[in-house]
Amino acid sequence: MNYYTVAILAILIGTYILDLIVDTLNVRHIRTKLPEEFEGYYDDEKYRKAQKYLKENTRFGIISHSIITPITIAFIVFGGFNAFDQFARALGLGPIATGLIFSAALMLASHIINIPFSIYHTFVIEDKYGFNKTTPKTFVLDILKTWLLAAIIGGTILSLVLWFFERVGQWAWLYCWIATIMFQIFLMFIAPVVIMPIFNKFIPLEKKGLKEAIETYANSQGFKMKGVYTMDGSKRSTKSNAFFTGFGRFRRIVLFDTLIEKHSVEELVSVLAHEMGHYKKMHILKSILMAIMTTGVMFYILSLFINNRELFTAFKMKETSIYASLFFFGFLYTPIEMIFSAFGNIMSRRHEYEADAYAVETYKNPASMISALKKLNTENLSNLTPHPLKVFLSYSHPPVLDRIAAIQEAEKKAA
Repeated sequence: MNYYTVAILAILIGTYILDLIVDTLNVRHIRTKLPEEFEGYYDDEKYRKAQKYLKENTRFGIISHSIITPITIAFIVFGGFNAFDQFARALGLGPIATGLIFSAALMLASHIINIPFSIYHTFVIEDKYGFNKTTPKTFVLDILKTWLLAAIIGGTILSLVLWFFERVGQWAWLYCWIATIMFQIFLMFIAPVVIMPIFNKFIPLEKKGLKEAIETYANSQGFKMKGVYTMDGSKRSTKSNAFFTGFGRFRRIVLFDTLIEKHSVEELVSVLAHEMGHYKKMHILKSILMAIMTTGVMFYILSLFINNRELFTAFKMKETSIYASLFFFGFLYTPIEMIFSAFGNIMSRRHEYEADAYAVETYKNPASMISALKKLNTENLSNLTPHPLKVFLSYSHPPVLDRIAAIQEAEKKAA
């Protein structure tokens, strides 16, 4: 057993143990007494339901992770990657086509293994707590659409990466970095009009009073956009959300139909003022720049492990290849990715506070912002008291009680 084998097994088992500890701490951090900020939003029965929802999701996550981790370890130890590689090579195609087949076979196998977990979560847990609206037909179509997009988009990116590493040499990582970033930016522009409509319907907002209120506020902030749309989120879930998508004059405001049903005009404008704050505070640009930086680091480190014989031995591989190097490197990159993710979450949580402050300052209706947050968290049965370690590692948004406290503080300063 070489040191790469030891490192990979340590990463897999260590990640599993860390997740187990964090999830256990998070469940034990539940507070049975309802926070006074949510009195009138939660009753005792619904608050207990929210806690049961957290516990059941946590238990399900632990069980699924406890199954997937041993399967992954066994697949490595008993030469599963080599079996897939020999299958792909037996077709006698070039290195790029072979890499695409190898990758597609692995991803398909992974998705098939995960389908039973997804079915249980959607049609048992989400249904039990009144969230699920997904029909079996929609569920199957979503899977097929996802596979098709993965083949088109993922296949294109993978082909570029393989071509550069096959042809360019030591600077291949730099070309891969530039090409990947350009392709991702291209996807950001076309996603609202090409990709997202594959899964959902987007209809121009017809609710006159709400549309006028949104447009009035947007105009007051000099915010140009293509329009305000509703999305049929109720097609899959009763949970609510809202977001901006697109860039420049192609920006769109999108509201889930479930959100419109449950919130007042003032609450909805407050939510959108928060989203607009992300644009005004350059949060989107900062997030893109961070993604560019981390992608560059990833490709550079990857270049150091291409065709590493010792690494391939750890995976029981008979032959080396660039395409398999990408997968094997992914295991080693996990700790670095966790560090980047934690740092990204810290930045994201700070951005959320800033966007809340922007909404309070410009829309001048903090009460509506707070009531919107309370409704969203109540409707979605969110955990009101997550453990700090869970927040640090996983939360891109601050806990709702912290956000409410920050909004109230901003209101005092503005008074």
